[in-house]
Amino acid sequence: MSNQYFEYKLQILEHHLDSFGHVNNAEYFKLYEQARWDFITKNGYGLETVKKLKKGPVILEVTCKYRKELVNREWIKIVSHTDEIRGKIMRIRQQMLKEDGAVASEAVFVIGFMDLELRKLISPTSEWLKAIGAE
Repeated sequence: MSNQYFEYKLQILEHHLDSFGHVNNAEYFKLYEQARWDFITKNGYGLETVKKLKKGPVILEVTCKYRKELVNREWIKIVSHTDEIRGKIMRIRQQMLKEDGAVASEAVFVIGFMDLELRKLISPTSEWLKAIGAE
């Protein structure tokens, strides 16, 4: 679909950890979301645009795999890519990569584009497609 890949670098911190000393499974979803908001905002479709236009993304389904442990103070990179768009539905793939390039986690997010006033999915706008690197 798109040839555009987005990279988001961050450090794992104490608040990401569970009692076992590694990143809690729920934190992965927060970090993936943080990376998505970063690239759509940088591409002109941040929260202010969502509020103004009353149109934005909604997660419909997630598949997540945990491959390698992430621990305190480790630097990682989240790579995001729009993989497929079919009508009102799109698929964004994301990976968390350790400093050595090993895949710590990978997730596929099935996303719809929603009219927040009508409360229904609509076809993605050209502004949204640009924000996700698909135009």
